[in-house]
Amino acid sequence: MQNRFADLLARKPQGLLNLYLTAGYPGRHDTVPLLQTLADAGADILEIGVPFSDPLADGPVIQQTSTTALRNGMTLKALLQELQGIRQVLPDTPLLLMGYLNPVLQLGMEEFCRQASEAGIDGVILPDLPAEEYADFYQDTFRRYNLRPVFLITPQTSEARIRRLDELTDAFLYLVSGPGLTGGNQTADQGAQQAYLQRVAALNLRNPRLVGFGIADKASFDQACRHAHGAIIGSALLRALDGAADPHAAARQFVHSIRPAQTSTSAIS
Repeated sequence: MQNRFADLLARKPQGLLNLYLTAGYPGRHDTVPLLQTLADAGADILEIGVPFSDPLADGPVIQQTSTTALRNGMTLKALLQELQGIRQVLPDTPLLLMGYLNPVLQLGMEEFCRQASEAGIDGVILPDLPAEEYADFYQDTFRRYNLRPVFLITPQTSEARIRRLDELTDAFLYLVSGPGLTGGNQTADQGAQQAYLQRVAALNLRNPRLVGFGIADKASFDQACRHAHGAIIGSALLRALDGAADPHAAARQFVHSIRPAQTSTSAIS
């Protein structure tokens, strides 16, 4: 079965740019066109945020865009319908859904996986789904529909836990850069952050590692890529879209600010 994450890594082993976009923002029907614009501009992986009224890990920017998207009428069901056919315009880009368990369970895990798979979704991030619960109850369903879970790792995650999460997926591991919420300033202790990323890199895990939370510009992106395969940017992109007269021009300009040309990063340690 196709694994677009593995295919991407074979083509491009480092410097991966994963961009997060809240579905239904800034406009109700902007999601698929903006995803295409971001991919055309140079995004390697696209993470589609399912708006939710009570998010666990999202900072104020993503919370605000989720509120706007919900007011626009975006729901999980509407998003899954809207994504049908996206593979006609984005045949190769890995696509992720990022959301929370409550709307998924309301739809039903089997139905969610079926519709996500039919839309061509490759992976799912559910921060409030414990890995043990996934393994015990949902792993077979995910595999049946060729969906891959993505788990979050923090500086406090033990080596045993990291290795267990590495066993449970073949997408990538999401390395939270430090304490706090998305969109926060994670630059307070660069030494500790780099030591954490080096510690995880030294484990020689089977999955690629992408760094998220607090990655906002080319400097922080390049710094994250020093000890990982890439980085995830969400809040900074959404800030660039906020109030833009032309969201597509703003999206392209943002991607080019991170990757003005082919990104060059030092070798992964």
